[in-house]
Amino acid sequence: MAANFPVSQWAHWAHWAQAGSIGHRATLPLFGPLCAAALLAGVTLGLLLPALPPDWLLWLGLLGGAWLSWRSGHLRPLGVLLLGLSFAGLQAAQVLHAQLPPAMQGMPQLIRGQIVELPIHEVRSSSFEFVVDAASTQPAVLRGQRLRLAWYDDDPRPRARLQAGSRWEFPVKLRAPRGLRNPGGSDAEKYALAARIVATGFVQKPARARRLAGPAGIDAWREAMSARIAKAVPATSSRYVRALALGDTRALDDADWARLRAAGLTHLIAISGFHVGLVAGFCALLTGVFWWLLPALCRVLPRPFAAGAGAVLGAMGYALLTGMAVPTLRTVVMIAVLVLARCLRRRQRMADTLALGCIVLLLLDPLAVLGAGFWLSFAGVAWLLWCLPGQPDKGVWPMLRGFFAAQAVASIGLLPLTVLLFGQASFAGPLANLAAVPWWSLVVVPLSLLGVLLDTLHAGSGAVCWQAAAWCFDLLWPPLAWIADSPLAMTWLPEARWFALPLAIFSAFWLLLPRGLPGKPLALLLWLPLLLPARELPAAGEVELTVIDVGQGLSVLVRTAHHSLLYDMGPAVRDGYDAGERAVIPALHALGVARLDAAIVSHGDNDHAGGLQAVSAAFPMPRVLVPTGSPTRGTAHCLAGQSWQWDGVRFRILHPAEGIPYLDNESSCVLRVETAHGSALLAGDIGQYVERKLLGQQADMLHNEVVIVPHHGSAGSSDAGFIAATGARLALVSSGADNRFQHPRAGVVRRWCDAGAEVLDTARSGAMRVWLSARGLQMRERRADLPRLWDAVQRRGQAAGLCYAPEFLRP
Repeated sequence: MAANFPVSQWAHWAHWAQAGSIGHRATLPLFGPLCAAALLAGVTLGLLLPALPPDWLLWLGLLGGAWLSWRSGHLRPLGVLLLGLSFAGLQAAQVLHAQLPPAMQGMPQLIRGQIVELPIHEVRSSSFEFVVDAASTQPAVLRGQRLRLAWYDDDPRPRARLQAGSRWEFPVKLRAPRGLRNPGGSDAEKYALAARIVATGFVQKPARARRLAGPAGIDAWREAMSARIAKAVPATSSRYVRALALGDTRALDDADWARLRAAGLTHLIAISGFHVGLVAGFCALLTGVFWWLLPALCRVLPRPFAAGAGAVLGAMGYALLTGMAVPTLRTVVMIAVLVLARCLRRRQRMADTLALGCIVLLLLDPLAVLGAGFWLSFAGVAWLLWCLPGQPDKGVWPMLRGFFAAQAVASIGLLPLTVLLFGQASFAGPLANLAAVPWWSLVVVPLSLLGVLLDTLHAGSGAVCWQAAAWCFDLLWPPLAWIADSPLAMTWLPEARWFALPLAIFSAFWLLLPRGLPGKPLALLLWLPLLLPARELPAAGEVELTVIDVGQGLSVLVRTAHHSLLYDMGPAVRDGYDAGERAVIPALHALGVARLDAAIVSHGDNDHAGGLQAVSAAFPMPRVLVPTGSPTRGTAHCLAGQSWQWDGVRFRILHPAEGIPYLDNESSCVLRVETAHGSALLAGDIGQYVERKLLGQQADMLHNEVVIVPHHGSAGSSDAGFIAATGARLALVSSGADNRFQHPRAGVVRRWCDAGAEVLDTARSGAMRVWLSARGLQMRERRADLPRLWDAVQRRGQAAGLCYAPEFLRP
């Protein structure tokens, strides 16, 4: 569907383009749309560099960019771009240089400071952000810095005292931010940079934690108000009222977020610019009424100016109270600019206002571009300004037509960003938004905010408004949930190449141009690289293995031309982190896996079987093989001698043999994948006893080009004879960074290296993809393939491989 607009609006766009044209020296305002776009491009480019340039070069670029920006003329956009690139680089360098040095990793520390933001309480743990005091008594590298901490305790009562704004003393163990790197997965290291978190860790001895002072400040007020809403509204929808009123989404679980994503409604749950506009408008009206009641005040400040000041102060105060999210800041800046323009009696176009808001936000925090909220917020408004620039006609039908047109613009214009940022597209989004946007924005949100205002003035007086908001929310939520749960609501899309996004944005731009322009059907073809990207599937007789980065555990995807098998699903903590949900499922979606034809759970240990429940819920598995006696349930037992063939590729079980009792690690299912171009061995957690047994009974089956190193490279595995028999060219280890078992052990790595294998580890390489094809043995490492300046492995000076055989081709 394309939104069509009158050709007469070309005049407006032509004027906008002329105002930002490089060819018009006098019409190139420093704070105009063109310079805003240049600054955004520079900041984005600076943060996409694979590594940071030296600080002196960044400072030189900053000064040169500032000089060129100040000069009017053809070079101003180039100067602004250089300024943005250097400024973002310096900001990133400041945060990265402040991160915990390797020498202090894992060392016990006693720190004092304050809890900021809202703590997240789960069944067996709590997580929170903590700012260390700047006092000289604190560790020098941590003074005034922000940390991300966790408190693990089955008893929730001590953790309940963790309140926003409270001051504490904690014994902690810390390390620099480190995360998993997978296709489709979240990037914890990028999040830490954007949030300026210099270290993560946990409370080492909770019994020694001391609360020094009770909650105080804005965050404490937010938490207290959220608790009042939860107490006043017994309905389950109270969690949505808290989210809409205060931006407190802690009570929303994974199922809630899945529904919101499927219905395309996540943008309405976060505190949006519309919320800020409502508060600003109310404050302006209230201030105007006060000035009307006291006319003498007009001698000091005219009533329109006072109303504008009230709007700005109200918007700014509300943004502070709700966590200073990017959409709220963008709206605050735009309101301030509009009020200032009115006070100066200058006409201000919305495009110029948006540009100034973008510039101010980027100068305040260039790292904001690392978050999805920045792009969705500004891109949505920019699309609407581009496609709906004129003044709306009066009347009901013109307003409805404008509303439907705005929905079409938002759906088409933001689809490329949604696919890139979240790997999914909601086909039900436009339909759900038609109902949810007006109802939530004009009914539920005002009632929720009115309740907050009344309860702030007098405790308990906001309950009626909150209950009414929950009741109104419940009226519409069942049909929205039905839409979200329908199988056609959302589709997951494979990870696309870098050029897919600009092509899709250009296509959206062309589709949204006025009616009558040629080539619109052809423009749809430009969506194909984004919506139908190449999945790099193996041909018949070839195989691809993807070792997913699940931390201290194992999960391997094996794909042939038309079939997929998952070997293990990573670890999971009861009522806590689940690698199946957080790492395996996103990776499968990003790799374009539509179904799993079979699965093997090598044995029942949590680090291999923990994620099974989550993965099986997202990808029903018709066949699940487990060892006989395993505590993990399956549809059949894996037994030595079993084999099957998919697309010219032979799968063969080598261990365990029938009649052998379950022996935990030693009962791991050993799988051999055979092709005409080589073979691969997936050995689970077997130790040297089983390795020698296989060497004595099936030595011919041990020769493989690729081996998943048994038991994560533990000292009790990888017997020298077993390694020699494999003749492996590539030995892959799946382990967690800085794990307490010290896997892989140095002696084990040395034995594989001495045998001529290249040894790679997920802790350093991230997810690893390997192809056994007609072109030979090929591989790709996630961290090396997509280098980022915040990459923890790169910053620690670690090579991805533990030892290299350089003849391998990395496509």
